[in-house]
Amino acid sequence: MSTSVDAAVDHAEDAAAGGSRRRRPKEPTFAGERSVLSTNDRRRPGVRIGLRVLVVVVVGGLLLISGGPLLWLFKSAVSTSQDIIREPFGLWPSGIQWQNLSDAWNLVHIGRALLNTVWIALGSWFFGLLVALTGGYALSVLRPKYGPIITGAVLATLFVPGVVSLVASYLIILDVPVVERNLINTFWAVWLPAAPSAFNVLLMKRVFDRLPRDLFEAAKVDGAGPYRIFWSIVLPMSKPIIGVISLLTIMAAWKEFLWPMLVLPDPTLQPLSVVLPRLEQTSEMSLLMASLFISVIIPVLLFLVFQRQFLRGAGQAGALKG
Repeated sequence: MSTSVDAAVDHAEDAAAGGSRRRRPKEPTFAGERSVLSTNDRRRPGVRIGLRVLVVVVVGGLLLISGGPLLWLFKSAVSTSQDIIREPFGLWPSGIQWQNLSDAWNLVHIGRALLNTVWIALGSWFFGLLVALTGGYALSVLRPKYGPIITGAVLATLFVPGVVSLVASYLIILDVPVVERNLINTFWAVWLPAAPSAFNVLLMKRVFDRLPRDLFEAAKVDGAGPYRIFWSIVLPMSKPIIGVISLLTIMAAWKEFLWPMLVLPDPTLQPLSVVLPRLEQTSEMSLLMASLFISVIIPVLLFLVFQRQFLRGAGQAGALKG
């Protein structure tokens, strides 16, 4: 009944308009065809089998390239030194040597070096993030009169190689101005020089520049000060870029070799990056491979556990920079 009434109304309107209005044909929809191959192409047996073979080859190749070295390192970590040298790709001719992992942890003290690496990475992350957040906030949100001069000076430091300032930084660590203390063989000697990263400060400033200024003005009208704006507005809106800078800072601290070797001559304080090259000359091949496997598998496991947060933060930071 309702259909006939609607048709009558449409016919009356067409007649009133002098027949000028015509029904438009429905446009074809292509909701299901959003790839190179259409739905009809995928139904063909040859295309379907070819796609499956291609997926298996691509995924298998990626797994082999990414996981192959790690699997070989695990095989070598639980093999004897003779098997590693004579048959590098043989599957345990002399049996699996699980005690290599415990010997690397207890005899070579790889666990102590791993703990030192964690402390160095956490301290570098904290102080580096503190400098990046406060520096970017001061230059972008507070905007002092001499802000452009400071921004230019920070940008200029990117063109200075780290080797040029190596001697000056070492002399400062030997006798820190004002406090007049020697920081050699302390983690402070690694944390403090790694904190002022010009790249992190400028990256944080660029992200803060894209935050809406209306929020800051509204917060000032409500009586919020600089510290309240920083804590309640800027930090919650900067979680993606904070995650990315945290990841970059921890990775840089984890693999740093030259500076920890200079300021931490005590073997009990040295990180993995300094201890592992020394093991090549003082330990057997099996213990070296076991130590390398322990040092590699822990960061891999941490990334697998927190990969969703890392990838989400990297993607959102890329959107902010765009």
